[in-house]
Amino acid sequence: MTTTKKHLSTEYWYKMPDPDERVVCTLCPRECKLAPGRRGFCYIRMAINGEIALTAANLTSGIAVDPIEKKPLYQFLPNTKVLSFGAIGCNLGCKFCQNWHISKTRDEFDLSVPASPSQLVAQAISAQCSGIAYTYNEPIISMEFVLQVAKEAKTAGLKSIAVSAGFIQEKPRERFFSAMDAANIDLKSFDHSFYQKLTGGGNLSVIIDTLRYVKHHSNCWLEITNLIIPGYNDDFSTITKMCDWIVCELGQDVPLHFSAFHPDYQLTEIPPTPAHTILAARDIAIKSGIRYVYTGNIRHPQGTNTYCHHCQQPLIERQGWSVNIFANNGICPKCHTQCAGIFTQKSELIK
Repeated sequence: MTTTKKHLSTEYWYKMPDPDERVVCTLCPRECKLAPGRRGFCYIRMAINGEIALTAANLTSGIAVDPIEKKPLYQFLPNTKVLSFGAIGCNLGCKFCQNWHISKTRDEFDLSVPASPSQLVAQAISAQCSGIAYTYNEPIISMEFVLQVAKEAKTAGLKSIAVSAGFIQEKPRERFFSAMDAANIDLKSFDHSFYQKLTGGGNLSVIIDTLRYVKHHSNCWLEITNLIIPGYNDDFSTITKMCDWIVCELGQDVPLHFSAFHPDYQLTEIPPTPAHTILAARDIAIKSGIRYVYTGNIRHPQGTNTYCHHCQQPLIERQGWSVNIFANNGICPKCHTQCAGIFTQKSELIK
């Protein structure tokens, strides 16, 4: 139910019993306490008329048609296109944000592209996309609008994809990810202090719970990205601990993407991640037992290809955004082993 043309009523909040008429947003663990007219940490959720309203419905900061590999998703409908869009704001405050000009802006002119759910779906169909990706900024903070788009997309036979940091409370987590067909979730570090110091109050335990939920209690295909920042989360013992946890708690078949950092936002003095660090992390993950380990933001052909975990036959080769697929529905042409993932629009989730 809309409160104005671009304001959307939300569900996850409650009123405080105080004279200031504050409202508590319970979408994410911050639980922002907002007086009338005040905005939450994420900026686009606001106390209006005694409730929390989403102030960014039917508007986006930009729309583009992307290769699905750009999300990155490597084992979900490879070599297809997705319609990508986002809003502004974020419920984390990462000092290393690579999209800070969108996630940190407080200029509503940056949220100026009209886009209703039906318009987005129509554009995706016109561009022959396999689905719609909720990306560029954190889609969780636009949950109500995202769910409207996802519902219409499903009716049209399109998939829904979330690119998220996974910082969300338990009840809305179930609602949000039940509407997603695939997600790439940032696991920024496996160190609690990293989240506290560099993400503006994020909590590793919450992200761990989200990863467990998506993997074990949803039908959403999961891939993970870990951005490696020199001097902050490039400790190999911590990376080993993270990879061991993924194998133990999520399984060997969850693809892991190690991505190289480039200086940005509030960490401009930090040098780019050396390629050898990314490759060493990949080796650690493979030795830990993760079957599909990828590298991003560096040139390394083996790190962008998908191989059969049984015989190491190339199943999908990638050069930039050029993709060659040798496996029919993820089945190795040499030894006939099934690769985990979703490889056609109508195929079932293979975990």
